[in-house]
Amino acid sequence: MKSPNRRLITALLITLLVAGIIALIALKGPLAPVAVEVTRLQTGELRPAVFGIGTVEARRAYAIGPTRAGRLLKLRVDHGDKVSQGELLGRMDPVDLRERMNSARLVIEKTEHLVEAAQAEVDEAKTLARQARREQARYHKLTEQHQVSQEAADKKVADARAAQDRVGMAIAQLAGVRHDYQRAKADLQALQAQLDELNLLSPANGLIIAREVEPGSVVVAGTPILRMIDPATLWVRARIDQAKSGEIHTGQAADITLRSQPDRVLKGHVARLELIADSLTEERWVDVGFDTVPEDLSIGMLSNVTIHLPTIPQAEWLPGSALLWRAGKSGVWRVIDARAVFTPVRVGTRTLNGEVRILDGLGRDDSIVAHASKPLSDGDRVNVGAHD
Repeated sequence: MKSPNRRLITALLITLLVAGIIALIALKGPLAPVAVEVTRLQTGELRPAVFGIGTVEARRAYAIGPTRAGRLLKLRVDHGDKVSQGELLGRMDPVDLRERMNSARLVIEKTEHLVEAAQAEVDEAKTLARQARREQARYHKLTEQHQVSQEAADKKVADARAAQDRVGMAIAQLAGVRHDYQRAKADLQALQAQLDELNLLSPANGLIIAREVEPGSVVVAGTPILRMIDPATLWVRARIDQAKSGEIHTGQAADITLRSQPDRVLKGHVARLELIADSLTEERWVDVGFDTVPEDLSIGMLSNVTIHLPTIPQAEWLPGSALLWRAGKSGVWRVIDARAVFTPVRVGTRTLNGEVRILDGLGRDDSIVAHASKPLSDGDRVNVGAHD
């Protein structure tokens, strides 16, 4: 009797153990329902924004240097100096330019005298020509009266023509000398322009940010000696994801946070959308200006930029954690009869807080998986929990 009872008890225990193991696998093991937290479509105001990182730069920056090669003679300004438009900042060494200008002035004086002499020759030639014409006319009358021979009259005609030719020659010489005079004056003006170009003048009101060459150095044409900016034109040149830049327009409000002052938010606005984008990083350059330019900015300072897009007053949205990308489509997991079903949806604007606007594909009463304890597949059983 004892042996059959013992076998029965052993079989019962084994049965209970197997059932327990099966139940454990079904409830807690790989076959157990996936624990999920669900949510529903929310309705409310969305405040979308776009985030980017950039550097402080100047919209108007100037590189000041010589237009001709030479030696830097002196500089009157240094890094950090404020300058006014037209102010003398420095000067290049003129070398022999002043002596060449003195030589050009002497050439001008000489040609002035030559002009006077040529004018006198013209006046004299005209006087002689008038006398020759009078003699021609007088001999013509005498010939008609048969008081002089025809040969004498013809000689006076030839003399009058020769005198008139000398007038033309004198006038031509005067014109040539005057051209020489004008050329000498132009040469002097060119030398004066070269002398003026040796002065390094400020092109605008601004701030010197770099002094790259010291007096005594020899520089080639176009080499920057000083770098200057207009501090009133400082802005942040930010990189924005091209996929999020479609709704950005000039004039939109923006918040600027300098890396050196993370607790200070500066107000700004979109000043310009650059036409050239970076195809490698898939980013676009957006220039964000300061509403009030702070005094303690440095060129190249890293900054965070938040551009505020138009507010959407009434929109249906879900937390970004509920969205996933599957089979080339954006969608969510819906809970239907305690099972997960993938549902494609059409999404719109995203906010920096992780709120995503849902344009189509869901109803207000749909239960949407916000978080799952492990990756889901279509038809998986789910155990629904609450979602904050």
